[in-house]
Amino acid sequence: MTGPLGPPGQLRVLLVDDHAIVRAGVRGYLELISDISVVGEARNGEQALDRIAVLEPAGLSPDVVLMDLVMPEMDGIEATRRIKERWPDIEIVAITSFLEEAKVRSALEAGAGGYLLKDADADQVAAAIRGAAAGQCHLDPAVGKLLADSLRAPPSAAATLTQREREVLALVASGATNRQIANRLAIAERTARTHVSSILAKLGLVSRTQAALWAVQHGLAAPARPGSS
Repeated sequence: MTGPLGPPGQLRVLLVDDHAIVRAGVRGYLELISDISVVGEARNGEQALDRIAVLEPAGLSPDVVLMDLVMPEMDGIEATRRIKERWPDIEIVAITSFLEEAKVRSALEAGAGGYLLKDADADQVAAAIRGAAAGQCHLDPAVGKLLADSLRAPPSAAATLTQREREVLALVASGATNRQIANRLAIAERTARTHVSSILAKLGLVSRTQAALWAVQHGLAAPARPGSS
């Protein structure tokens, strides 16, 4: 058995939930996964910020935070916003019992790179962690449907996209990071980032996740296969 911080090369995960029994359950099955290591726990957003601040000097900042959204003192949405402001390279996967459009949108707008419901199985959680660490977004299917149904950008908005922006959007929908987009299209990573920002502005969207769902909804990209993230 490895030490509590796991061997080098593992994805480091911080668990944030106000229920100790939930943290224990998630830790239990994550510890059975060879490429994931739980580096700490927190019972609310404020404690999560403190934990990361302690881990950072030792070079043990989490790669991914599994973040409950409904917690006392500081909820997961505010904690997500603060973590992304202070540590933009740390990815957040929201995990909650609630399927509410307002909460989903708030979490994604705060910077969450994934959204799971608490009835997700171990494979889904592991896939979400790996996807987030790779710059991709993993949504519970019910969450994806909720967002897709709620998007209201008119189809005519697609006409404002350039051919290159359409290519970038299709790659965003496939889960590609800016670096991967740049490599695929033989452009600079900064240029890829600029294209993504332009796409979001033209479509009136706020996140890559919404852009991906919009692309699928309007026939500019194929739906991701289950487990493809």
